[in-house]
Amino acid sequence: MTAIYARAMFASILAVGLIAAPSAVFAQDKSLKKISWGVTSLSASNWIPWLAKEAKIYEKHGLDVELVLVRGSGQTSAAILGGSLFAAPVAVPQVMMANLGGADLVNIAHTVPGVQSKLLVRQEIKRPEDIKGKRIATSALGSLGDFLFKYIIRKNGMDPIRDVVWLSIGTPGERLQALATGRVDAADLSYPTDAQGLRMGYRVLWDARKEVVYPSMSVVTRRRTLQEDRDTVMRMLRAHIEGIAYFKSHKEFSLKVLSKYLRTNDQELLEGSYAIFREDFISTPYPIMKGLEATYEYVAATRPEIRNHKPEAFMDPSLVAELDKSGFIKRLYEGK
Repeated sequence: MTAIYARAMFASILAVGLIAAPSAVFAQDKSLKKISWGVTSLSASNWIPWLAKEAKIYEKHGLDVELVLVRGSGQTSAAILGGSLFAAPVAVPQVMMANLGGADLVNIAHTVPGVQSKLLVRQEIKRPEDIKGKRIATSALGSLGDFLFKYIIRKNGMDPIRDVVWLSIGTPGERLQALATGRVDAADLSYPTDAQGLRMGYRVLWDARKEVVYPSMSVVTRRRTLQEDRDTVMRMLRAHIEGIAYFKSHKEFSLKVLSKYLRTNDQELLEGSYAIFREDFISTPYPIMKGLEATYEYVAATRPEIRNHKPEAFMDPSLVAELDKSGFIKRLYEGK
């Protein structure tokens, strides 16, 4: 199975290093453990790993982290299982389906309780049923956006496979461009790209945050990795959680980081992103195991046996619990 996943990953993954190499001092420090973290889109939802890298929080916890851009949860899970990524966000349905097929992915944290994702459409699409026969752009089949909007379409009495056409188009910016050029009629966009789309005259058909209870921006690795190298997984999680605290107490630095990676100086977009995610990023990010009815329904459509498995089969809250009970997380916010 590993060989199959590795071949799939090498055939489909589009990976680019996002951050400059560490300073010479740290590069020569052999005590730093090298790992790769998957960044699943160029959007503000991936703020924390960018911030943890720029603020040298990973280095503080003994890690030399390469941030790698990957396309959607399907390719991300293949990269984790193939050994190219140590950990990354992977949508819960993808974790479930991969594990039902024999994989050993495990979700150890959820960074965001809901999804900042909207389906922007052309002005003539005003009612849910108007989406019939239209072309919708998401990042990739099996991605979070793919799951969410197929679920919403189904909830509105339509068949998401038969009634619409799906196109896999990488980044939010590329999807907005496809909408602008007429290649698609609707696009799954997150902030700030959705705000840009609204200013261009497109309208929101569905706001996933309001339509579906769904936690996102998970921290997913392999159970094998957790068993064999729990220390590195814990250091990665400590850095991630400290990155959330740093984000909430260092606004100006956080804005500069987002400006760099989204390549924008639009202060309205940057400030809007910060306001959203300062509220959304969970300080104590236990994996969310309740309210997953939509997830189970989606997976059960092709894998009905998912009903025999509880959320605990795919998640492990013990690492966040250890950091919570030790006082580590509380100390991050003392005096802030």
